[in-house]
Amino acid sequence: MIGINYSRLTFFLLVLFLCFNSSNAQNDREELEKRRIELRNEISRINELRISNQKKQRSVLTQVEDLNQQIKSTEDLIKLTIQQANLLTREINTNTNKIGQLRKELAKLKEDYAKMIRRSYKSKSQQSRIMFLLSSKNFLQAYKRLQYMKQYTEYRKQQGEEIKANTEELQALNAQLVRQKEEKEQLIVENRKTRAQLEENRKSQQDLMATIRKREGQFATQIRQKQDEIDEIDRAIERMIRESIAKSNEESGSSSRDTYELTPAAKALAADFNNNKGKLPWPVRSGVVTMKFGKQPHPVVRSVMINNNGVRIDTEEGGKARAVFSGTVSEVQAVKGANKAVMVRHGDYITIYNNLETVYVKRGDVVVTEQQLGEIATSRTTGKTTLHFLLYKNNQKMDPADWIYKM
Repeated sequence: MIGINYSRLTFFLLVLFLCFNSSNAQNDREELEKRRIELRNEISRINELRISNQKKQRSVLTQVEDLNQQIKSTEDLIKLTIQQANLLTREINTNTNKIGQLRKELAKLKEDYAKMIRRSYKSKSQQSRIMFLLSSKNFLQAYKRLQYMKQYTEYRKQQGEEIKANTEELQALNAQLVRQKEEKEQLIVENRKTRAQLEENRKSQQDLMATIRKREGQFATQIRQKQDEIDEIDRAIERMIRESIAKSNEESGSSSRDTYELTPAAKALAADFNNNKGKLPWPVRSGVVTMKFGKQPHPVVRSVMINNNGVRIDTEEGGKARAVFSGTVSEVQAVKGANKAVMVRHGDYITIYNNLETVYVKRGDVVVTEQQLGEIATSRTTGKTTLHFLLYKNNQKMDPADWIYKM
């Protein structure tokens, strides 16, 4: 009986192991697939934008920026597809091992069951059972023998059910293995096509870059002029922050002009915001960062340095800006050259959502995480829908990529 119980325990633990690992693998697959769909949609959107800009004869710089972003997204898609294929390979190997273990377990169960059937057949007559009971030395022994016969019959039934469950599990794993191999083959085919598209885009990029190199001085001047416009927008936002701090402190009776005077509730909110560093949701439902925080070489004309006080995120046309954390709308202002800006205060932390065509909130409104704040404007010049997202602590600018999850 000890050997048989051990076998049943092994089977039970194996089933638990299968369920646990299957659940984790399923979560990983779903997350990768979601990201893959987002990347494919992003590549499609950029491609449509590129074609549109070519027809409208937009700036070569704009075309190269679009192409660079498409190449980057395509490279990300290839990496992610490889991740998916590798995950499937691991799952296939794991399932192959599980199938081997289950087959051994099933063979052992069937062997034990066959021995039991043979023993049962040898003593199957009703007379033998009665004689087995009547031959008892006393009533207690007869009672124990009767209980043993009942347990034996029940155990035989249980073992038959275990064989059935084991067989069904084995069949399910085999079917899953077939599906996984088909999925992996599809990913390999898709990756082959994606790589071909990537090479085509890189050739187009080289042709456009040759044009830019011939007129690099002219393009450098255009970039610096654009940077001057960005600097002016950033200065306007910093003025808005300073004025908002001063206004808030004046209302609370404080003379401080550089930092917020915090109530106990505001301190708790700021602490909660800080505790979520690196875990905040994106300020758009889906999008891609096209300009990072801080000083950096221009993505096309690398000899020119540009600066950004926040991040720029391209999203789909009609995309909505969303609050990254609960807070209070402290300002809604028009910003020259950048449509409208919404400023949300989280204690002494501030998030700013700039370049909104339409605003859904007003000063004083309490907002919650992922609440829509407004519709992002689409540029008539470039055709891009870009959110300018900034994050401050009082008047100190911070890199949003340190705060937003996987930015």
